[in-house]
Amino acid sequence: MRALLVVNPAATTTSARTRDVLIHALASEMKLEAVTTEYRGHARDLARRAAESGEMDLVVALGGDGTVNEVVNGLLHNGPDPGLLPRLAVVPGGSTNVFARALGLPNDAVEATGAILDALATRSERTIGLGLAAGTPGSDDEAVPARWFTFNAGFGFDAGVVGRVEQHRERGKRSTHALYVRQVIRQFLEEPHRRHGLITLERPGAEPVEDLVLSIICNTAPYTYLGNRPLYSSPTASFDSALDVLGLSRMSTSAAARYGTQLLTSTPARGPQGRHALSLHDLTDFTLHSKAPLPFQMDGDHLGVRTSVTFTGVRRALRVIV
Repeated sequence: MRALLVVNPAATTTSARTRDVLIHALASEMKLEAVTTEYRGHARDLARRAAESGEMDLVVALGGDGTVNEVVNGLLHNGPDPGLLPRLAVVPGGSTNVFARALGLPNDAVEATGAILDALATRSERTIGLGLAAGTPGSDDEAVPARWFTFNAGFGFDAGVVGRVEQHRERGKRSTHALYVRQVIRQFLEEPHRRHGLITLERPGAEPVEDLVLSIICNTAPYTYLGNRPLYSSPTASFDSALDVLGLSRMSTSAAARYGTQLLTSTPARGPQGRHALSLHDLTDFTLHSKAPLPFQMDGDHLGVRTSVTFTGVRRALRVIV
């Protein structure tokens, strides 16, 4: 088997020594080419070249969710070929690793590598669906390129939190769960539209849903983790279906406390619910519009502001080694 290993040297939970051990372990079982990323977007470029060359049977991503997202977008640059979907393996090296954990992989890089080698030996793999987000035709964001996401996207409040965290990381702060919690509080205190939202959700065959403050799009459950605690915004979301949406139309202090508590105590059977909560399951196509530019994130990567985003749930897009 020929494989490309894409290594993010800035992965927060793996040392250079650990990465060397993992590379040797993988190289013992396959013909491995290991490449270290050097700039933002490099993982995408490497995966795209691997996919277009047809010379690699597998691409392995060693890093966090951002690295995985780049690799997936490189593998699927020309879209999924139903006859031969690309194959991906993930070794978690970030601070949260939602995608790897949602697949059932251990959160420890060494243990996950062992699980991947076992899966390769038994030819165990899974075909999963992904989300695709693009600029909406006729909107100011029409020219924004389409981009795949593996586990979630957010438009509005939660994307603002992600943007705040990235600003702190650019100043040298570590991406910790405490940092996220602080930025959630600050985003809430400074959110100007928390009582009357700007977002409208439109989908075929249904009336528009207006005045949403928050919109979280999930391709799997859980939505994210707080330490080792999984948080389920859309418990029914699955890699085997299309996309789920959680929308909130009110973020007053009392509503935020109620829905925040529900999220912290959520389970695979129950997520946030209430008069101001919208929960939609298995959506293939829908669009989110805003009356003003709002923050947008995908797989924990802040992508600036948007006024309109069109989403597509693609049920069979990628093969993963699990």
